[in-house]
Amino acid sequence: MLTCGFIGFGLIGGSIARALKQNKADIRILACDPSPETRRLCTEQGIADAAYEAPCSAFGDCDFIFLCAPVSHNEENLQRVLPFLKEGAVLTDVGSVKTPINDCVRRLGLTDRFIGGHPMAGSERVGYASSKASLLENAYYIMTPAPDVPQEAVTRFTKLVRSTGAIPLLIGSEKHDYVTAAVSHLPHIIAASLVNLVKEHDEDGVMKAIAAGGFKDITRIASSSPVMWQQICLTNTVNISGLLSDYIGALEKIRRELDAKSAEELYDFFDTARLYRDSFIDANSGPIKKAYTIRVVIPDEAGSLAEVATLLAANGISIKNIGISHNREAEEGVLIIEFYDENAIERAVKLLTRRNFEIAGR
Repeated sequence: MLTCGFIGFGLIGGSIARALKQNKADIRILACDPSPETRRLCTEQGIADAAYEAPCSAFGDCDFIFLCAPVSHNEENLQRVLPFLKEGAVLTDVGSVKTPINDCVRRLGLTDRFIGGHPMAGSERVGYASSKASLLENAYYIMTPAPDVPQEAVTRFTKLVRSTGAIPLLIGSEKHDYVTAAVSHLPHIIAASLVNLVKEHDEDGVMKAIAAGGFKDITRIASSSPVMWQQICLTNTVNISGLLSDYIGALEKIRRELDAKSAEELYDFFDTARLYRDSFIDANSGPIKKAYTIRVVIPDEAGSLAEVATLLAANGISIKNIGISHNREAEEGVLIIEFYDENAIERAVKLLTRRNFEIAGR
């Protein structure tokens, strides 16, 4: 029987535990979280076999211990669980910045049993109640072993990660912090900055009222936890600041070309970005999760929305979210439907097209 302990049982910890319970028959989960509601829910649902308010002797049975609390609590939690670690137990975390936890591991003399971890998956929602096993499916799970960890331990942890449905990726911790600064941390700053820019210029509320799909898509991640992103900025400062300077330089360059009406340079700017963006692997594996969304043009008449929803339900296609766009420039409405996966969206498009519904952008 494999035993895994989780110190902090929110969105990520809960999702990893759910995936392990779903995919492994011989596993025992111990949860540690200060929230009584989280402890009640996870045990009632059978995801955790036992739940505790703080690290305790029960964690002495653990083969793997996941540090899933906020980064600022890592050192305290490490020190509290340290007396209970059994021989050969592997410590890991799920943080999106590796420098602080590695410094802590070195100070505590744990470089022979710590394997940094970062599941490149997430959601705008937080907390155990929002966790789900599918969050990790086909997502890269970055692993950054400390220098003295035995290869056997790395192999065991890699096998455990694969059992969640995630894709293990082994890289150095410094490389990890630089890469995530570019593809995750900086984009969150840009999204938040763009939203705040519009807010400051939206004196009469018109910008907010007519904000279309494109604006909402590129700023969606601005809805993430401000506490988490504050901590990330404070712990990966050097990498983020350096890349932010490069980005500001790129913006200043395009502004000069814009002011000069440099047609060829402007075309190259957009075309280069388009070609590189189109070369990305179209998979739900990055830190900014793909949204499986379509926009269906429907007549502005009674029963249209119900017809679409009934058609999808009758064919076993689950809807994650549904809404109507209010920034309409024609008589028809636009129904925005979000699905859970790629297969569902492909089936929905075929069904709706056969019924002569227009799918915007397709």
